[in-house]
Amino acid sequence: MTGARTNGWAWLGWLYLRISAVLLLGLVVGHLYIMHVLTGTDRIDFAFVAQRFSTPFWRVYDLLILLLALSHGLVGVRGIVYDYTRSAGWRLVWNVILWSVGLVFTVLGALVLFTFQPGAFTGQ
Repeated sequence: MTGARTNGWAWLGWLYLRISAVLLLGLVVGHLYIMHVLTGTDRIDFAFVAQRFSTPFWRVYDLLILLLALSHGLVGVRGIVYDYTRSAGWRLVWNVILWSVGLVFTVLGALVLFTFQPGAFTGQ
């Protein structure tokens, strides 16, 4: 890791992976505690999810998990690609593919979180 710290972008990626991992750990443990300990999986149904998403807090909470998990994974895969790809052209191709996939999943996830309307499924 000492060599990576000498390259600015590699060091920032390394630092981002550590920070996002800590944030993800807290958010995911909170999610699991709420869903599996406080609520119990036997009581999780459409009504529970609809009630949970009735407040902006849970939508933003889930969006943070989505953004951190996607970006953490993409930065990690980017690091692996850079370890095995020497050509600058291929690195550019992989960067375009990775960040395009990330953008698509981010937009789709955010759309689902922020356009979810429980009444549309129950006829209300």
